Amino acid sequence: MLHLHNTMFRKVRNILVLILLTSLTLQAQNLPNSDLKTAHFGFTLGVNMMDFGIQPSLQNINGKIYHADVSGITPGFTVGVIGDLRMAEYFNLRLVPCLHLGDRTLSYSNESDNEVLHTNIKSALVTIPLYVKYSAPRLDNYRFYLLAGGGISFDLARDRQRPVLLKQTDYYIEFGVGCTFYLKYFRISPELKYSIGFNDLLIPLDQRTGDALMNEDHRFTNALSKLTSRMFTIVFNFE
Repeated sequence: MLHLHNTMFRKVRNILVLILLTSLTLQAQNLPNSDLKTAHFGFTLGVNMMDFGIQPSLQNINGKIYHADVSGITPGFTVGVIGDLRMAEYFNLRLVPCLHLGDRTLSYSNESDNEVLHTNIKSALVTIPLYVKYSAPRLDNYRFYLLAGGGISFDLARDRQRPVLLKQTDYYIEFGVGCTFYLKYFRISPELKYSIGFNDLLIPLDQRTGDALMNEDHRFTNALSKLTSRMFTIVFNFE
């Protein structure tokens, strides 16, 4: 898993260096009037790392108290569209609906023995965020920016037969930083974002009476008191 993460970040780093070197070697200013448009559109592609904020229940389950942690985060795929509205010289309003595919592995351990339990949670999140973007003054063919906002997400990949079931809807805030590079025919913006969910996503067992769960699966949910969403994304915006 660590090797996979290191390989992915090396590829992203190499792409960023290539874009930066290409931009710095250009003598003329590309797309000089592109930031003056009232509205424009684009698309975004990238990877995500989904995570959880975990609050344990510390409940005694068959004489054991289990502690849960996210032991595995598999990089997922992110794709979306961009709608941008210019509000002022340095401020833009952005609507960026996205689809995020990813999964996480929860591991459970206890202090009584060496038993470790694992369960995997897959998600297909449709997010609808609204951002305020602040851009620094443009320097030649690049421009740094910050953005902040929030939105709503819907999980389309819930499996009711899994030991841990999440609620379908969540609300979150998100912060990000990026840099726009002005190429000859379009703009590309590497962007890093981090989101924090507000809702407790965990559905207790007493609300899952219609699900076919085996008795030994109950400890996966009973060991948890609260689950909240976390997500880190690395995307490239094309506008």
